[in-house]
Amino acid sequence: MSSFVKDPTLERHFKGHRDAVTSADFSPNSKYLATGSADKTLMIWSLAPKARAFRLVGHQDAVTGVQFSPSGALVASSSKDRTVRLWTPSMKGESTVFKAHTAAVRSVAFSYDGHQLVTASDDKSVKVWSVHRQCFVYSLNQHADWVRCARFSPDGRLIASCGDDKSVRLWDTATKHCINCFTECGSSATFVNFNSSGTCIASSGSDSSLKIWDLRTNKLIQHYQVHSSGINSFSFHPSNNYLISCSSDSTIKIMELLEGRLIYTLHGHKGAVITVAFSRAGDLFSSGGADRQVLLWRTNFDRKPYQDVLQQHSQRSTPDPPPHLSDIHPRAPHLHHPQPAAIQVT
Repeated sequence: MSSFVKDPTLERHFKGHRDAVTSADFSPNSKYLATGSADKTLMIWSLAPKARAFRLVGHQDAVTGVQFSPSGALVASSSKDRTVRLWTPSMKGESTVFKAHTAAVRSVAFSYDGHQLVTASDDKSVKVWSVHRQCFVYSLNQHADWVRCARFSPDGRLIASCGDDKSVRLWDTATKHCINCFTECGSSATFVNFNSSGTCIASSGSDSSLKIWDLRTNKLIQHYQVHSSGINSFSFHPSNNYLISCSSDSTIKIMELLEGRLIYTLHGHKGAVITVAFSRAGDLFSSGGADRQVLLWRTNFDRKPYQDVLQQHSQRSTPDPPPHLSDIHPRAPHLHHPQPAAIQVT
């Protein structure tokens, strides 16, 4: 057995935002990390040692979402100022503004081919935009309250959305019809996404629940209740074996999905953790929160054979039958005390 570290480790932390960090995304080559903040700005952090960071200024209100395009050449952002912006991530910080929403825009995401964007808004709509033509294309309007998040499926044929009407909706991008509505949320649904194969969607709630549906059977297959406060965001590991979630309870939790159990609780933020994201390769993940910090973690456990991970955590199994799983605490808390890193902000 090799002797590498098996648990997640805190690599670096970035300070530059002046208010809560609301969103984060790695570039496809994992050389950069983009973050959005309630301070109205985006930051593009280079993961190279002692490299400069770029601050992108243009939004008139809090930035709520940020994502790199699949090519890495563009960054999209959403904001409470009712706009979406498309940036060239460079020192110039030039951007194109997209306007069609009539209220705060809560999320933005690229289609996997990079040709379209999907946004969710407090105007109760989900909107799709053309990246190349830089214009609004169509709107999806069946949510009865604010829409918190919307994402494309990997094949681009579906859009999943969720919101304060306590529903998760599935849309056909060809017909523009809502083809399914999952109403077992029980509270405001805060975040939604597909796994990398597009066979499942997960949604998180303000009631601290995280639910996973199998789209082949349209059945709820897993229900985690591991946080003590609302879940703000989550991210599937590209292997689909793991999922990371973050909460207003100030913790980050990592679940392994094949046997359905909590394997890590990470402490690093003071106050709510608002965003988490795995890198495209899954070897890194980031977190951001109300403490204005961006933390960069090395995954480590994904380098082990999956069966070894299960064996290591076999003592942490729960007698409760799926899909309702209780909180399983690690043998020792993973307390991290980050040391300040010198990051030059331009």
